[in-house]
Amino acid sequence: MRLTATTPAFGTTIEVSVAHANRREAELAIEDALDAATGIARLLSAEAPESQLFRLNRDRRLERPDAHLLALLGQARALSELTRGAFDITAQRVRQEAPRARSNWSHVDFDCASARLKKPGMAITLNGLAPGYAADLALAAMRARGVVQAVLKFLHPRIPGATVALARTDGRCEATSGNYEASFNPDLVQHGVLDPGTGESPQELASVTVLAASGSQADGLSTAFMVMGARKAHALAARLPGVDILTINKRGVVWKSPNFSVSGSPI
Repeated sequence: MRLTATTPAFGTTIEVSVAHANRREAELAIEDALDAATGIARLLSAEAPESQLFRLNRDRRLERPDAHLLALLGQARALSELTRGAFDITAQRVRQEAPRARSNWSHVDFDCASARLKKPGMAITLNGLAPGYAADLALAAMRARGVVQAVLKFLHPRIPGATVALARTDGRCEATSGNYEASFNPDLVQHGVLDPGTGESPQELASVTVLAASGSQADGLSTAFMVMGARKAHALAARLPGVDILTINKRGVVWKSPNFSVSGSPI
């Protein structure tokens, strides 16, 4: 039988669908998956004063950071190094200050004792990584229940039927970044993805979809590839095992890596 449930998180809706012969086990698997995903969302809320991310941004120091926060900071650092700074959790939109005056991923220090923002005025966001990480935890929770057929989707908040991330227990994870997400003006020139070098939105690509072995990898790379542009993004993706990419530029030109394919839902 097939069961589906939804819950709000990360400013959107998470939808989990499970196929399993035992209804009760399917219900428990969905419950565990949604608990795992929403727990990460609460931990990393930028608005909730009790969240670890809020406290770190407010105080520039957080004692005894949660293991999940440390894991995400570690993944963010590795991705920043891999993409030469195209992915940067400290990137912020330019107002009066110089583009990189308060943005530089290398000024975030962390270990099991504390996490620290080394420059005044710095703040971090994990929006480009945390949903994929939450999807990974949710899938792991379902596998622990013996579920082998499941789909987890982050539904696009403004485009009915569209998803911004999709993870499956039977294959790779998929994530899409685009200029239609959190757009700030009608022509989509300024949107939710920022180039850390300028503090403005990159202008070449309209969207990037990444297939990867984990949700967090797909999520982070889709953001970085938007910043890097098509040529550099495809070149990097070709060097990463298990990673495929589809880019669409603002003229509508589609470029797929050789093994890119989005398969249908297994359930």
